[in-house]
Amino acid sequence: MQELAREEWIAAASAQALRLAPYLDPHLARREAREAHPVHDFLFTYYSFRPAQLLRFHPGYGVRLRDAPEYDDVRGYAEGAVTPAHLAEQLPLVRRLHALLTATHARPAHLGCFGLHEWAMVHRADETRHPRPLRLGAAGTDAVVEGHRIGCSHFDAFRFFTPSARPLNTLSPGRDDRAQFEQPGCLHAGMDLYKHAFRLSPLLPSSLVVDAFELAWDIRILDMRAAPYDMTGLRLDPHGEEWTPVPIETPEGKQAYVAAQRGFAERAAPIREALISACEGLLVSAGS
Repeated sequence: MQELAREEWIAAASAQALRLAPYLDPHLARREAREAHPVHDFLFTYYSFRPAQLLRFHPGYGVRLRDAPEYDDVRGYAEGAVTPAHLAEQLPLVRRLHALLTATHARPAHLGCFGLHEWAMVHRADETRHPRPLRLGAAGTDAVVEGHRIGCSHFDAFRFFTPSARPLNTLSPGRDDRAQFEQPGCLHAGMDLYKHAFRLSPLLPSSLVVDAFELAWDIRILDMRAAPYDMTGLRLDPHGEEWTPVPIETPEGKQAYVAAQRGFAERAAPIREALISACEGLLVSAGS
């Protein structure tokens, strides 16, 4: 087993905290002030990994932290290292995620969904999912949904479609058949790499979790820029730029969306590969 001296892992933990500060500090300040953010809160509400968990440094399975009493009460740890018993407990999850990630990675990226999943979530609805007006109004939004081919492959987006929009989807992804539908061009499949990574924590190095978090953060911004909501005047962390829409109902908006979607698929690929490799290493370590 490799070992990290206390000064080494403390330095790594400090660097991780500095990397996350531009994202977490504004969020924690808003939380203290009880102010909601319609874009960024998603990373801390829909996903169940708390800021304190995201901040905690983990070297991954097979590395011991020397002089680390701070980890005595951390689940899965004993004497500064993640235990074989914890790995054995998590093996069913490791196998499921490995199967999902490898199936997704093997498929070509399908582009051109244009983020219509968010539009289908408000189709002919009496209320919207966010306290923001619809950029095109209700009738205009419904017309966009009805005038496009919808091919959402991600169950956790499809399940929020309104009853009137569900039959318009050309696919029927289910809760238990994700490996048959998930594809690497899907924005939500890219965001969910963060979920897969933190579910495997602390077996994975926390740097990989943070990589996936940053990817999910940026994808979320595109996801909402292409959504039907009018968020004029909203500021986006960590750089403070002002939100601008990607008008997917226009040819120019479609082109911009596909270009960004392609870029995120390319950026997600090495993270997905790293997660696959980590799962395979864990399976080997467990003799599975």
